[in-house]
Amino acid sequence: MALHKPSPERDAWITGIGLVTALGEGLDAHWAALNGTREDWLKLDTSTYPPYQLHPAVAIDVAKQIPDRGDRRQMEAWQRLGTYAAGLALDDAGVKGNDDLLKRMHMIVAAGGGERDYAVDGQILTGLETADAHGPFLNERLMNDLRPTLFLAQLSNLLAGNISIVHGVVGSSRTFMGEEMAGVDAVRVALARCHAGQGDLFLVGGAYSAERPDTLLHFEMGHMNWTKPWAPVWDRAGQGGGTIIGSVGAFLVVEAREHAEKRGAKPIARLAAVSSDRTRRKDGDAEHSMAVQWNDISPSLVPGATVVVSGSSGVAEAVAIERDLLDQRRVPMRATGSVIGHSVEAAFPANVALGAMMVSRGAAVPPIGGSADEAPMTRKVKQAVVTSVGFWRGEGMGLVEAI
Repeated sequence: MALHKPSPERDAWITGIGLVTALGEGLDAHWAALNGTREDWLKLDTSTYPPYQLHPAVAIDVAKQIPDRGDRRQMEAWQRLGTYAAGLALDDAGVKGNDDLLKRMHMIVAAGGGERDYAVDGQILTGLETADAHGPFLNERLMNDLRPTLFLAQLSNLLAGNISIVHGVVGSSRTFMGEEMAGVDAVRVALARCHAGQGDLFLVGGAYSAERPDTLLHFEMGHMNWTKPWAPVWDRAGQGGGTIIGSVGAFLVVEAREHAEKRGAKPIARLAAVSSDRTRRKDGDAEHSMAVQWNDISPSLVPGATVVVSGSSGVAEAVAIERDLLDQRRVPMRATGSVIGHSVEAAFPANVALGAMMVSRGAAVPPIGGSADEAPMTRKVKQAVVTSVGFWRGEGMGLVEAI
């Protein structure tokens, strides 16, 4: 288990947030949507890939953050979404265009692969039905049918590269792959490096495009897609479980407190702790891991002033692991995936952003999607515990606090 707790010498503040989901662009739009009516918070595409459904990102004017047409043209949708959200975070933190700060800013990105050659994928899947030996057939087709340039066009670290080119973030750069845990560990490492004095300014986050047939195929091959009428994620577990994916771009500016104070930056929230683990998902290992992570941060929690911002995907096994923890602790929870969809690598940074939104305003949003499993909360919110139980592997937790 990887754990990073607060450092008594060096606070880490979130001084900028860039967030784009189906609910809108920026924290104000998300606050308004989550406090609004069903028409405000349920943005669902059920017609593009029936019977599958998804939460598409709100329409954005990409040129506002990526002004060069050539830059926009060579990016895939998820790269444009991520580069746009990164620009929003830099703007929010007041560092956009400041070369002195940007050259010292470190970047940690959580990313998956790019879009695939759908025609080749279709031919391979069709051929597998009649192939005598699936393994040799698959290897031969992948070796001979995929163009080398196709893979080079979808390298995961191209998102970080595009952010560097477009926004001038030229400090160190790391890209993590590995589904939900890529997002958890990206934030964890940024926090650990900030606390250790290995940098004063970090841009961390990820992006995920749900509006692609191959992403739906990935989940369908694991029998994980939700194809019944929309329901909050907690309600799906009792009906076999399932996920509705969503397009999300989410970036945070994490900054050492003294550095932020010196330049007069206003904090949104404190990033206090992040932990991660990867269990075998058998014999109660994952439940134990989540309990240990909770116990590590629980001494810092203020009773009655804490909300859980859950990254639950709706997949039955993962929901059961998380509910085993939350039902025992009886802490009000908010599962954002009910309305922004599950965004895999981008899910944890997005939920840290939404947790920071709540603690900065001192209030939790109402039960998301009207879920009966989410208790109303009237007391002032001072802390948000952000949870992540991967749909297949990986468990993580973070703590965001009001300042």
